[in-house]
Amino acid sequence: MKDDERREQGTRVRREVLGDEHVDRAIERTTADTADFQDYVTRVAWGDVWSRPGLDRRARSISALSTLMSTGRWEEVPMHFRAAIVNGVTREELREVILQVGLYAGIPVANHGFAILAESLDGPAR
Repeated sequence: MKDDERREQGTRVRREVLGDEHVDRAIERTTADTADFQDYVTRVAWGDVWSRPGLDRRARSISALSTLMSTGRWEEVPMHFRAAIVNGVTREELREVILQVGLYAGIPVANHGFAILAESLDGPAR
C-alpha cells in the first residue's frame, strides 16, 4: 500500500476509534515541529497496525490499555478508555483489564487505573 493510501485508511480508522472531535483537535494543534509525527501516527499506528486483520478493535483496545497502564503512559489512558467503549469493550470488562494489569504491574497501577477510568467515563470527581 502506498503512503497516501495508508494515510487515508489511517485517518478513517483513527476517526472511527477516537472520534472526529479528538482527531480534529490533534490536527488543529499540529505545528511545523509535529507535522511529521502526526503523519507517522496516522500512517503507521492507524493505517498499518490498527488496520491489520489479526486482532479486532476490542482486542487492540484491551492490548493498548494494558500496555499503556503497565508502562505508566497515563496521558494516553483516558483517550483509550473512551476508544475501548467505542470498540465494544464494556465498563465491566475495563474493570477486569485494570485488575489483570494490577496483578502483573502492581496494586498502585490498578488503583490509579480505576481513578482514571472513573474520571474518563464519568468526568472529574466532585
